[in-house]
This record gives sequence, structure tokens and C-alpha cells, in this order.
Amino acid sequence: MVKIISAPSAVLGQAAKPFDFKKDKGLVSLLKEMEKALLSASDPKGVGLAAPQIGKSFAIFITKPSEKSKISVFINPRIVESGQTSSQKSAVRSKKLRKLEGCLSLPNIWGEVLRSPKVTISYQNAKGRNITKTFNGFMATIVQHEVDHLDGILFPKRVLEQKGKLYKSSKDEKGQDEFEELPI
Repeated sequence: MVKIISAPSAVLGQAAKPFDFKKDKGLVSLLKEMEKALLSASDPKGVGLAAPQIGKSFAIFITKPSEKSKISVFINPRIVESGQTSSQKSAVRSKKLRKLEGCLSLPNIWGEVLRSPKVTISYQNAKGRNITKTFNGFMATIVQHEVDHLDGILFPKRVLEQKGKLYKSSKDEKGQDEFEELPI
């Protein structure tokens, strides 16, 4: 079983190298390893996983935003546009667009991160085909979080940049999540 690497592993803090379809081998087995690792995460369920999170420094991530979703593969992704409309820009200043994020490589750590509600990325699929696609809402958040992983950035850095708050979660006697603010 492939293990998800926890911080402070060096591979999580480094920029991942582009995947070269001609030189690099083992894409199918790497994607299978990533899928098994993502699907085995149970508390909380993972919605995305970058290759560095299993110790492979390649610019690849996968997503599964809901239980019913199929796994989507993103190879060599690059954000080409990230933004909001003018009405969204004023709303961005409120906490309403801040989302609580977690990470499979930082168990039980959560933080409020402000992300663009819309992002366009160009990437390659598992067959090497070039794609440019726009994502909104929750999927836009996942994409930005995973692209950060490929740049060697973990979400607490974004929390600190935005002067947000970090939390540690634990279970109470009923098995419900409790969140305690961490001093920064």
C-alpha cells in the first residue's frame, strides 16, 4: 500500500518536475498508486492528491471532488487565468469566500484559505492530450490547492500570507470533529 507522505518531508516543499511523456516511464502505475492512496484516505476523505504526496516529484495531480465523481488526471498543469468579476472582488474581502481547507499530508490541520472562485488551467490528460479548462467553486479550490502542492507550497503558507487562522481537529466522545485554534 502506498503511504501518503506527511509534512515536513522535503519532497513536499520542492517544486515538482514536469512529466515528460517520452522520457518518463510508469505513468499508468503512478496514477494507480495515486488513486489507491486517495481512495484509502478515510478521515477525512481526500478530494485531491498530488504526486509529491506519495513521494514522486512529478507535476501530476488527481481529483475526486465527490463520492460519485470519477478520478480526473492533471499532468503538467499551469494556471492560465485566475480571477473574479468586479462584484466578486468586493465580496472577496468578506469571510464568506474563505473556505476551510485541509490536506492529507497535514493530518488534523485545517485553515481558512481565500481562493479564487474561478480558475482556468492548461494541462495534459493521461494520454498526453493538451486541454485548457475553467473550473468554478469547490473544484477551483481543489485545483489551486493541488497546483500549490506542485509548486512546493502547503496551504498553511497561504493561511499565513492571508493572516488567517489555523486549527487542529480532534474527535469528541461522540466522534464529532472539534476544532481548536492554533496560535500562529
